[in-house]
Amino acid sequence: MTSFSRQDVQRILQISSRQLQGWEKAGLISHRESYTFQDLGQLRTLRTLREDDISAASIRHSIAAMQAVAGLSNPLQQASLVRSGSRLAFRVDGAMVDPIRRQLIFDFERMGSEAAADAGVRPLRKVHQPTRGVPELFVAAVQAEEAGDKLRAISLYEEMLRLDPEYAPGYINLGTIHFHLKHFIRAEELYRTATQKDPGYVLAFFDLGNVLDELERPDESIAAYQRAVELAPRYADAHYNLALAFERKGEKRAALRHWHAYARLDKHGPWAEHARGQIRKLLENEKLAIAWRASTYIAPKRSIASIQVVPRVG
Repeated sequence: MTSFSRQDVQRILQISSRQLQGWEKAGLISHRESYTFQDLGQLRTLRTLREDDISAASIRHSIAAMQAVAGLSNPLQQASLVRSGSRLAFRVDGAMVDPIRRQLIFDFERMGSEAAADAGVRPLRKVHQPTRGVPELFVAAVQAEEAGDKLRAISLYEEMLRLDPEYAPGYINLGTIHFHLKHFIRAEELYRTATQKDPGYVLAFFDLGNVLDELERPDESIAAYQRAVELAPRYADAHYNLALAFERKGEKRAALRHWHAYARLDKHGPWAEHARGQIRKLLENEKLAIAWRASTYIAPKRSIASIQVVPRVG
């Protein structure tokens, strides 16, 4: 079985070393130096859960409870997930299980969407499972990339997508190769296709924003980044790029809002320091602008009333 290094996992899933270490520290995954293709699927599901703002503690407790209740070794892969308030429920073998309460619950997927929303239950974004043969092609394509054979990697990804046209991560990886080759129009096409195949795929909108930025289409780029933030409010990199994009447009207040968001999410490292520097710079410029307006204020001219002498009578 071909394995992927930690660096491979971070690149393929577009997660940071800090995120991976955080999941390990929270007990969501065990520390390891290499991962299988099946591990990638589990990590992708985990990333989706965190993007949906489900707490690490809730995920950990739900997984442990499901293992105890249903005897599943890997609930993230062996069952589909549904959000029930702040907890997770699992659909397995035609039944909906709340593992924390250890009871079956009503299957809200068969209810109307409004009724399900009123009950506080909604399906999480479903992650498309690749068809047979796709994992092997995916592994071969990644290996070709690592070997520097981009043409072979492109050919393998294209073959993979012919086999499974719904596999959104394939469009992302292929688009990223074209992006680095500066084939920006082709990269845009692939990223847009990924957003259509999986409208909840945060990375697809983020990467689309990047290529639109390269194509100097700032309004479209901002719209793509904003969609990524709507889907994952704690996606720090999207806030960072939004701040840069708004600064380039001269929209300082909007930029400041996203610099603040980034600084709250990433408190350490060079990018965090840069964000804090931009916040100080923008706030200082704002103070100077206010002071300048105050010092140069000129009162409007008042009209001079004419004086008319009226003779006094009597």
